[in-house]
Amino acid sequence: VQLQASGGGLVQAGGSLRLSCAYSGRTYSSEASGWFRQAPGKEREFVAAIRWSGGSTYYADSARGRFTISRDSAEKMVFLQMNNLRPEDTAVYYCAAGSAIGLATIKLRSAYKYWGQGTQVTVSS
Repeated sequence: VQLQASGGGLVQAGGSLRLSCAYSGRTYSSEASGWFRQAPGKEREFVAAIRWSGGSTYYADSARGRFTISRDSAEKMVFLQMNNLRPEDTAVYYCAAGSAIGLATIKLRSAYKYWGQGTQVTVSS
């Protein structure tokens, strides 16, 4: 599986961005897809995840209510709609994918085998 993230950019606080992640290669019905982010000097952290089968979604507390993850199974795309952005959302955002990810591990970086290259999101105050 290869992942290609796009859609990052510079936006003012309160603005919106929509990140996209394109998948190529073989995918599995049990796979989950996630978005993580890494700010300078910080660990990579979970943002949101979605299951390809059923579409269940999961969010970090910092993202819930402002971000929405979705997928287009036919186009093999995953999206992260980010609204009401804050300066603390500034980071490189990575999309990730993995198979056989359980409820206990879906928010863990180690559960994901495949990673995209990242896209920079910068929110100015």
